[in-house]
Amino acid sequence: MNKKLEALFQEKVQDKVILVTGASSGIGLTISNKLADAGAHVLLVARTQETLEEVKADIEKRGGKASIFPCDLNDMEMIDQVSKEILATLDHIDILINNAGRSIRRAVHESYDRFHDFERTMQLNYFGAVRLVLNILPHMIQRKDGQIINISSIGVLANATRFSAYVASKAALDAFSRCLSAEVHAHKIAITSIYMPLVRTPMIAPTKIYKYVPTLSPEQAADLIAYAIVKRPKRVATNLGRLASMTYSVAPGINNMFMSIGFRLFPSSDAAKGQKTEKLNWAQKAYARIFPGEHW
Repeated sequence: MNKKLEALFQEKVQDKVILVTGASSGIGLTISNKLADAGAHVLLVARTQETLEEVKADIEKRGGKASIFPCDLNDMEMIDQVSKEILATLDHIDILINNAGRSIRRAVHESYDRFHDFERTMQLNYFGAVRLVLNILPHMIQRKDGQIINISSIGVLANATRFSAYVASKAALDAFSRCLSAEVHAHKIAITSIYMPLVRTPMIAPTKIYKYVPTLSPEQAADLIAYAIVKRPKRVATNLGRLASMTYSVAPGINNMFMSIGFRLFPSSDAAKGQKTEKLNWAQKAYARIFPGEHW
């Protein structure tokens, strides 16, 4: 992030109350630290209290401000409870960042007896995020101010193979966001979807081939979120994401062909096929570099 944008970011978040889900690791942890260092009061939401306490202590050691709210975002009643607790403690939330997510890499033909994969991804990635929005939104509408940032996926734009459960849940949240954006426009509330490419976080660690493909760092991902906070756009995507979206709109057959080649080039995950993953060959490496950040 350039110096001008960094300065605007600090000005934008200074003394703001910002809720981050999935704040204990990966992108959520990185953006929470970035926000706290810029002067925001960060509300850390994740499942494990001990980990959240460690993150909070680290932020406070650097002079930042953070509060922790342990919550299993798969549990709708727990989301309601923690939302009430947050709003009882603080009178408002300026920005909500729906970052917590679950990814499953498994082809449809390997999922015939795994309908629960689709239920689990929808539960956290869609229902959990929507439930939190429904609890926080009335207070933003009352104040006529706020921003909701939903971390989506480049897979929604590119129709990533082997990620049907994950992409479908993110696409559902994306559609919800587009509808909501028009409804709250008059209330000066911004709804932003970030179509995040692959990021080197614990979530992708089980897929061993990702050790050998280009990814964003958590810091680069946090910069995309910072940009979204400063500019308040409807959507944020990488060049590849925008190209994939345009290609599918204009010539869906071409998009389908390239994704099909990638599907055949890259093997299923160990968990899906019960085999040992080998290093990528030259063709796989070349394809991964042509389409950096794509889910294969």
